Amino acid sequence: MINQIPVELIPYVQIMIAFLFGSILGFQREYTGKDAGLRTYILVAVGSTLFTIISKTGFNEFLTSDLSRFDPSRIASNIVVGIGFLGAGVIIFKGRRVRGLTTAAGLWVAAAVGMSVGAGRIGIAAFTTFIVFVIFEVMGKLNTESWIFRMRRGERGRIKDEDKDEFEI
Repeated sequence: MINQIPVELIPYVQIMIAFLFGSILGFQREYTGKDAGLRTYILVAVGSTLFTIISKTGFNEFLTSDLSRFDPSRIASNIVVGIGFLGAGVIIFKGRRVRGLTTAAGLWVAAAVGMSVGAGRIGIAAFTTFIVFVIFEVMGKLNTESWIFRMRRGERGRIKDEDKDEFEI
């Protein structure tokens, strides 16, 4: 599919695909009222795509001899570190409660989706977007964290309808 596009247009198509995948994840988060929503997920996916494209193609002129030590994986590892700092900023501790872990993890995966698009792995990026959407939408409704903690404490009864991105530690 992407091989049929003129080479000079491929990065632009990749950015648009990252925009689409980030939008899917961000829309779900925005719709459910989470702190990081549509714009944040789009920016993370598109930004990591651009960084990946640059790491793949932006330094070819420096590869003039065998002495060059070009390692495109260094850009990818730094994206992960940067997203870690962004994710840490959305995690809030309030007494014995932790809030924002799912949002932080979602931003981390959005970066991986963007990196996959930038690396030309559109299929795995689409599949991951679908899986993460299912996790957000279906598992969020199950409120698995509360259920697991209640079972661990031996409590029975009806599970409260709490914020799915918040649980007690």
